[in-house]
Amino acid sequence: MTPREDSNTAAKVTAIALILLGIAATYIAGDMPWVAQYPERWGIPFAAWISGVTDTIAEGLRPVSRAFAWVLEQPMLTIRDLLLWVPWPTLVALALAVAVASGAALSVQVLTVVSLLYVLMSGYWEPTMNTLALVAVAVPLSLMFGLLAGIATHRSRRVRAMVMPTLDLMQTMPTFAYLIPILFMFGFGPVVGLIASAIFATPPMVRNVVLGLERVPSEVVEAGHIAGTSRWQQLAWVELPTALAQIKVGVNQTIMAALSMVIIAAVIGGFGDIGWEVLSNMRKARFGDSLLSGAVIVLIAVVLDRVSAAFASNQPAEIAASNRRRARWISVAALFAIIPGLALSVPENVGWVREFSGAIDDALGAFVASSGDLLTHIKNLSFYYYLLPIRIGLQQAVLPFTWGFALTEEMKWGYLVVSCVLAALVTWRWHWQYGLAVAATSYVVFFGLVGAPWVVTATAIAAAGYLTGGWRVGLFALATVVFALTTGLWERTMLSIYLCGSAGAVAFFIGSTLGLCGASSDRFSGLLRPVLDTFQTIPLFVFLIPVLMLFQIGEFTALLAIVAYAFVPAARYTEAGLRQVSPELIEVARMQGCSPMQVLWQVKIPLAMPVILLGLNQTVMYSFSMLVIAALVGTTGLGQQIYIALSSADVGAGLTAGLTMALLAMVVDRMLRAIASRQSGKPA
Repeated sequence: MTPREDSNTAAKVTAIALILLGIAATYIAGDMPWVAQYPERWGIPFAAWISGVTDTIAEGLRPVSRAFAWVLEQPMLTIRDLLLWVPWPTLVALALAVAVASGAALSVQVLTVVSLLYVLMSGYWEPTMNTLALVAVAVPLSLMFGLLAGIATHRSRRVRAMVMPTLDLMQTMPTFAYLIPILFMFGFGPVVGLIASAIFATPPMVRNVVLGLERVPSEVVEAGHIAGTSRWQQLAWVELPTALAQIKVGVNQTIMAALSMVIIAAVIGGFGDIGWEVLSNMRKARFGDSLLSGAVIVLIAVVLDRVSAAFASNQPAEIAASNRRRARWISVAALFAIIPGLALSVPENVGWVREFSGAIDDALGAFVASSGDLLTHIKNLSFYYYLLPIRIGLQQAVLPFTWGFALTEEMKWGYLVVSCVLAALVTWRWHWQYGLAVAATSYVVFFGLVGAPWVVTATAIAAAGYLTGGWRVGLFALATVVFALTTGLWERTMLSIYLCGSAGAVAFFIGSTLGLCGASSDRFSGLLRPVLDTFQTIPLFVFLIPVLMLFQIGEFTALLAIVAYAFVPAARYTEAGLRQVSPELIEVARMQGCSPMQVLWQVKIPLAMPVILLGLNQTVMYSFSMLVIAALVGTTGLGQQIYIALSSADVGAGLTAGLTMALLAMVVDRMLRAIASRQSGKPA
């Protein structure tokens, strides 16, 4: 028997054992309650242990940490004072000079000026300058540490083995969880947001430095050795300049990551930045002001993204030189404008844009009053017929109050028969793994993720890791499950999986559909691209504003916010995968008489499936990233646990919940990457 056949047999045995376990656990749960609900006495007080250790460490290091915080705070306050002192016409002209020097398109240059004028006229000039001051200090720190870590990771396999899992943990750990130990060590204030931003923004720089250095052609490296360069000369004069284009991409991503984290850090306040303005307006239900202040964040994020991306792009030497000359003249004009510009300092009464906030609130109130029944109906339909069955299962969700009837024994047996027949048909028509997926889905829909016995769910997660990624991923999934169980976070973990899975499925459906349309039509793709760019640069908080305005707090509101944030990668990867399919293969299929739908479903989609699965991977990761933000609108789960821990400065509870979510996201990432690698025929 070949290794492939051995693996296939082991997978089938695992699947059969899982099905038998599910059946057995369902029947004995009534007599053995521990099968259905994990006993609390089996837990391990990891949170208390972590809190005890951090308390001890913090007591000894607090004087040092507070001194370090003071050192970091000084340049940030200096930059803030400088930004507030410079007359606004000068600052606008300097920003325009930077946009011109970057080689950005004329539309981006106009957007830069218009965005700053909007910030001025909306009355949010000072909060915006506070935010930019944080970014101006956090980004250089991230770039410096990211560059050094990237070089060390590229040079040493031992360092790579430590750094890469650390980067995965840093990028999957919920952002609020960063704030808890930092807040505990450095105290309340803007430095917490600064340090958290620097930590969160470092991984993109590290990954791009490693990627850029790995892509340096071997011929270039060999030429440097022949020229007699030392190790550091080889790095500084040969490898880094060759990898500069990819490193510039890392700078762009680092800037965006830092800005995103600065907004999240506004939860603890203390600096009067634009993120705090958005959050405070949301808490006061002043949706007009929330929308206007959120627009400031969006505009600043888009401008920083476009300008830094323009710097990262490769431009012809003549165009770059011309841009630098024009930028130099604009900068000189801006400097000469400082003295007369002092008379045009930001007035106290500027903020006429805010006058529209009342009109926005009135229009929103009128719309909700006229469409309230329709909005409530949409919310209830989505909750009762989609979210609730996934959460607690049809056996508890189907009630006369929700569905208009109750499940009878005949209906339950009918559901079982239909599920078994459907799984058998799928197995016979395609593959046994698809049939197993149908059976698992039917089980979840009937019992719910939260209502299913923990023994079945935990075993299923570990088995899914083994079936998709082999024994390494299986053991990793098993360790994650054990950690969630022993820390007492199992129910909150299931709630997070339920919400993330429900939203991720909708986001992937919407995104892949848009990507399919974009791949089929260049005109639609041209219209879709700026929409995706805008949604990708909007900070997480802003997604809550429109859905909160219309649907108030609740899980449906969180679902919509997660979908709005997570559908972008599905659309991008689906379109990219379909466009990468070889035109020769498509032409061969047409010559054999395939219809357009047959070409799509039997040629394009199968060939593009590895890329589409990577889009699904990123969609799930984006959904996990949004879970903690969704806790602000009343959801439960690990995100709420982290938010509560942040409010009470409970380091142990926050880190335990954050680590559980990070491990869960990493398990899903490993599983989906393994499936994508198998689809592409490459090793995982």
